[in-house]
Amino acid sequence: MTHAPVQETAHALPHGITLHCRVAGAPGRPLLLFLHGFPEGAFVWDALLARFADPAHGGYRCVAPFLRGYAPSSAPAAQADYRPRLLVQDLAALIAAEGGRASAVVAHDWGGALAWSLANQHPALLERLMVLNAPHAGTFLRELQTSAAQQRASAYMHFLRRPDAEALLAEDGFRRLFNFFRRADGNAPGWLTPELRARYQALWSAGLAGPCHYYRASPLRPPAAGDEGIHALQLPPEMLAVQAPTRVLWGMDDPALLPGLLDGLEQWVPRLQVRRVEGATHWIVHEQPALVQCELAAFLAE
Repeated sequence: MTHAPVQETAHALPHGITLHCRVAGAPGRPLLLFLHGFPEGAFVWDALLARFADPAHGGYRCVAPFLRGYAPSSAPAAQADYRPRLLVQDLAALIAAEGGRASAVVAHDWGGALAWSLANQHPALLERLMVLNAPHAGTFLRELQTSAAQQRASAYMHFLRRPDAEALLAEDGFRRLFNFFRRADGNAPGWLTPELRARYQALWSAGLAGPCHYYRASPLRPPAAGDEGIHALQLPPEMLAVQAPTRVLWGMDDPALLPGLLDGLEQWVPRLQVRRVEGATHWIVHEQPALVQCELAAFLAE
């Protein structure tokens, strides 16, 4: 297996946000943009950056930003600065800075939520979309309104919206955050090596307010006592349509995002392929890197 070196660079965007990025491959080559989720960092994509930047595997310009709020990128203090519209603005400006169009956007979790919106709002900026365990707003809204199972699975979102969430997450060496990664049997997963654990700890030590603000600023959350707004929320169809060819990989053992989120997705995403991955959880990027690599290579070859 061949690899290109992964480096780090910073893009100062015109609207005042700076995104630090993990990058591989020469500027000006066809762009692959990789978007991480919560509570991750851009480094989760390093192996894919190195692989697809190599001339033997496409020679792409591979870019993975630390999203707004995740160190060392800009982390505005106000909750309002994490509204989805502003987060998508960051991505559109980053693509513009890297040449103006992405051959593909590859995204997980919150990165996937932003990628769905990017593909809807700025269809000219990407040729293809690959989403890993990140719900489309249309199915997520439906399931949060009607599925008791998904409401229970998403109840953790209320914890992350608490005003003291950052402090609680930092306690005991970030015990609660590391517990997000635990397997169903309660043990730490094999992919969480000491080196990777240290990278996560360093990332979280630099600040958690921004990552928590994603949850605070989003209207998509399960109902709770005193917080029933989800039942009144409506999203117009024009906010949900994605015309780009789209491949979805879904770890079927994801305890937070249930398979029902795939049902009916084709009504908004007509050029859709779905790969259900049995035995994989929400952390499919870590768990099955070879599968993700092969799926992306096949998707790019279509």
